[in-house]
Amino acid sequence: MPIYEFYCKPCHTVYKFFSRTVNTDKIPKCPKCGYEKMERRVSLFATLNLSKNRQDSEDEFPPIDESKMEKVIAGLAREADKINEEDPRQAARLMRKLSEATGLKINPRMEEALNRLEKGEDPEKIEEEMGDLMDEEEPFIIEGKGSAGARKSRPNVDETLYDL
Repeated sequence: MPIYEFYCKPCHTVYKFFSRTVNTDKIPKCPKCGYEKMERRVSLFATLNLSKNRQDSEDEFPPIDESKMEKVIAGLAREADKINEEDPRQAARLMRKLSEATGLKINPRMEEALNRLEKGEDPEKIEEEMGDLMDEEEPFIIEGKGSAGARKSRPNVDETLYDL
C-alpha cells in the first residue's frame, strides 16, 4: 500500500496520496486548486547515511561569515527601528539593503512588489492584487555552490494523506 507524492505547480505544493494498490499511472487532481497535470515526485523513504544527507543539505546555502552577518543584521535592525511606517518606500529600501548585505536575490514577485512600493503605490492595494507574498512563497532566491542559475524556493509540503 504505497504513498505517492505529487507536485502542483500552481500551488507550489507537494501532496501525498495513499493507494490501496500499486498504481504507477494514475495522476490525481490537486486537492486545493483542482490542477490536473500534477507531477509525480520521488519520495524519500529511507536514509542510509544521515551524515552525508546533512552535508548535502548544508551545501544548498552559500557560506556565511557569521560575525559579518551579525553586524549587518544589527545595523539593519537599528535602521528598521527608525522607519516611518507611513512611508512604504523606506521598507522597500530596507528589504533591498537586506538582499545586498546577505547576497540573496529577491524573487521576481517580491521584486515587483518592491518596485511598486518604491513608486509610492499603496501597500494595501499591492497586497490585494498580489496576495500575501510572505505566506505564499519565499521572498529570496538561494543560489547554491556551483549552481547553474537561481534555485527556486522549496515547495510547501501538505502533510495530509489523500486517497489516490
